[in-house]
Amino acid sequence: MEKVKFYNGVEMPILGFGVYQISKSECERCVSDAIEIGYRHFDTAQAYGNEEEVGNAIQKSGIPREEFFITTKVWVSNYGYEECRKSVFESLKKLKTDYIDLMLLHQPFNDYYGAWHALEALYSEGKIRAIGISNFLPDRVVDISNFAKVKPMINQIEMNPLHQRNEDKKWHDKYDIITESWASFGEGRNNMFSNPTIEKIGKKYNKSVAQVILRWLIQRGVVVIPKSTHKERMAENFNVFDFELSSEDMQIMASLDTKQSLFFSHSDPSTVEWFVQFVKGNN
Repeated sequence: MEKVKFYNGVEMPILGFGVYQISKSECERCVSDAIEIGYRHFDTAQAYGNEEEVGNAIQKSGIPREEFFITTKVWVSNYGYEECRKSVFESLKKLKTDYIDLMLLHQPFNDYYGAWHALEALYSEGKIRAIGISNFLPDRVVDISNFAKVKPMINQIEMNPLHQRNEDKKWHDKYDIITESWASFGEGRNNMFSNPTIEKIGKKYNKSVAQVILRWLIQRGVVVIPKSTHKERMAENFNVFDFELSSEDMQIMASLDTKQSLFFSHSDPSTVEWFVQFVKGNN
């Protein structure tokens, strides 16, 4: 498995398994299936409601904890120093582990600075091996990178062939921050899985559209965390290290960029209002 290295020396598998929108009833089985296939990097979040199931599957695998890389995320309602710290210990309990490999701030809203200071402290105490952010736009990335005691090691953002985020990655690279993709397949929106350009590239390598997308991201140095509840798809997504896209095909993939999110913009005030109402409604 290829890995990326954070500026603090911690290594992270470049391909992992995401559990967003996998129900509690299915999550443990899915993670167990993924472990059997060979996945060792798992991405969950407090907001997903399935940290405990991820922890159960890892514990029951019988594989030493140090062979796994576990990411989870602090939700907006747990921001602020004390609440964030409390929530991390709750995540540790649910995941059945003494440490978390990577802890992210899930969204760039509310008192994220207070929460970040809590992560910095937990990082110094050894409860977290690496700390990062998610969904932060470049201006917020530059802000926190310059004013925090410990700058972020990674930023997890929407990134897929139709929304390539080249400007974001440029700023991440400048500050030695790893880029990680969520919604690498855009959840199939805009007919992603039947995109004729990607299908044509896939036929050259005898690979699926999903495999081409993951390979394209990996060749850009981007961490990917594809999700599936079907074991055969999990295996397909894992099998992306036996081919390499040519520079020509990488350029063709680059031509697909629409520079538009398939979901929402974090810089849109109406999106922020929606998040505020969502968070307050779930407290």
